Amino acid sequence: MNVLLIGGGGREHALAWALSASPLLSRLHCAPGNPGIAEVATLAAIDVADHAAVIAYCRDHQITFVVVGPEAPLVAGLADDLNAAGIRVFGPSKAAAQLEGSKGFTKDLCREFSIPTAAYERFTAPEPAKDYIRRVGAPIVVKADGLAAGKGVVVAMTLGEALDAVDMMVSGGMGEAGAAVVVEAFMTGEEASFFALCDGETALALATAQDHKRVGDGDTGPNTGGMGAYSPAPVMTEAMVERTMAEIIRPTLAAMRARGTPFSGVLFAGLMITAEGPKLIEYNCRFGDPECQVLMMRLKDDLLTLLLGAVDGQLRTMSARWYDDVALTVVMAANGYPGAPEKGTLIRGVERARALAGVEVFHAGTVLKDGDLVANGGRVLTVTASGATVTEAQARAYAAVDLIDWPGGFCRRDIGWQAVAREKAAGDHH
Repeated sequence: MNVLLIGGGGREHALAWALSASPLLSRLHCAPGNPGIAEVATLAAIDVADHAAVIAYCRDHQITFVVVGPEAPLVAGLADDLNAAGIRVFGPSKAAAQLEGSKGFTKDLCREFSIPTAAYERFTAPEPAKDYIRRVGAPIVVKADGLAAGKGVVVAMTLGEALDAVDMMVSGGMGEAGAAVVVEAFMTGEEASFFALCDGETALALATAQDHKRVGDGDTGPNTGGMGAYSPAPVMTEAMVERTMAEIIRPTLAAMRARGTPFSGVLFAGLMITAEGPKLIEYNCRFGDPECQVLMMRLKDDLLTLLLGAVDGQLRTMSARWYDDVALTVVMAANGYPGAPEKGTLIRGVERARALAGVEVFHAGTVLKDGDLVANGGRVLTVTASGATVTEAQARAYAAVDLIDWPGGFCRRDIGWQAVAREKAAGDHH
């Protein structure tokens, strides 16, 4: 079958890499894609915001299945329009994508269906939000209600930071995303990323991962879309996975069905593993980036078969198997990120890095200019490696990073640090 993948980041390169290995695939197309994706797919120069153009491209190229990578097209209703045109699509409807598109929608759903999450209130004006913050005190979390590309969250350790965050969001610092804000209690625990494929009725647990959001080593500096990740997340034991499915994922699917907006696609739960158990931080309605890269490295089964199972309501008959090896990815970002990134800087040595055993380099913000690879975004490359332990996967990933010659970029040097420390402690203990 001919498949069209929507998106052009590191997540989509990882999806394209996995899809391209499927025995069911005839030809893979990708819009807009990137130079890495171009090695395994035909790039389509169409504007993905123009749904009619996407549908016309599918008809012209006999595409019968579309996989949507990023959240913005889903929140804009691309899946609805493709379905209406009779084209099968992996990704939720516009109504179901509100789980990511509106933080307030998700918090209200949790309240109504008793899904564990932090206590919260919603506000559309700054003063009531500030009064609430003064009453509750810091630390406290302030979130823009709408899509803010992973940057609409301020974890305020002081009262002043929290009040400033409200002003910044409501005064237009986040555009439409910040017209409403959610203020919620600060949760302590360990964060984990949990993924489940959903077909509206059934949820199939996928692998777990841990993301590193802050820009600097030791989890310092501003939040980003993610600077690296590894899978599996040690905090997500089998028992914790089962609790997450029973207390969070299955009730959410039942709630969405009860509301007449069943969720089909991948549900990405950002979790805080607290002393009381797993609590939902937020939902995303697509694969995480960079978590997708480590999941695809570990996936043993055919990705295309699994995605089709989600769309066709067949998940109750399916399972997903994973390699035991750990996968770890390091994001190489352009200087200036997460502020204004430097564009157009020359990148060399990606082929050398890719030649290492157990290593893949997924392109995120790259472009070819006169045959040279140059940076064209904030997060530019995701260097991904597998190994028997986190320590081994980390060593391989950084060996690959060190073969890439890119003075215009930087990365964190400590991805997986908590798990590496645990492995060392366990080793010293024996």
